[in-house]
Amino acid sequence: MEFKGKVALITGSTRGIGKAIAVAFAEGGATVIITGRKKETAELVAGNIKNEFGVEAYGFELDLTGDIKSVWKEIEETVGKVDILVNNAGITKDTLFIRMKEEDWNSVIETNLTGTFKITQLAVKGMIKKKWGRVINITSIVGFTGNIGQVNYSTTKAGLIGFTKSLAKELASRNITVNAVAPGFIETDMTGSLPEDIKDSYLKQIPLGKFGKPEDVANVVTFLASDKASYITGETIHVNGGMY
Repeated sequence: MEFKGKVALITGSTRGIGKAIAVAFAEGGATVIITGRKKETAELVAGNIKNEFGVEAYGFELDLTGDIKSVWKEIEETVGKVDILVNNAGITKDTLFIRMKEEDWNSVIETNLTGTFKITQLAVKGMIKKKWGRVINITSIVGFTGNIGQVNYSTTKAGLIGFTKSLAKELASRNITVNAVAPGFIETDMTGSLPEDIKDSYLKQIPLGKFGKPEDVANVVTFLASDKASYITGETIHVNGGMY
């Protein structure tokens, strides 16, 4: 995929799926913006990408529950307008619903949904001026299937589907596409810490008989951001090996 001259910002991109997406855009020649809750880590990842792929890469500290506007101003002053926004950052606060504290519900909603709303609203303003843009939201298989112990998380991921469909309709006339990608069981640091018996139970549910890689998600994201997908908007692409 060719992304020279484009600026791609990926939230939560210091590791896992987000980092793989950033690398994929860098391979295509994009200027990449790495964000995470620790500035040092974001800058380190950006530096490594810049050295490996010879593209411009920047790292910023960004907490989706914090002062997003001031960080966004710094980003635009340093890098310029963002052409491609990938809303990947998210948190979990897993527990059975009957035991779930209101603060666990609120924190997940605030980060995964409200934070996405805030940063997307800032990003599309620049895209509208350019009359070109891509917004790609990383949802999840559990937004469709639900999952025990993840009522809060599943709710946010299901909410992103409605967010994607509605925003796509609003922005289509401005040459801005909005799509979502729903990963299944992907091998990351988060899933790697699960007990082996739980991982085995998930594996039995996957027709392809293997877990996905972060790069599997990144490949779909870069496709949706490319000119090859210019007539696709409001869609959710599942990357789950047939699990759903």
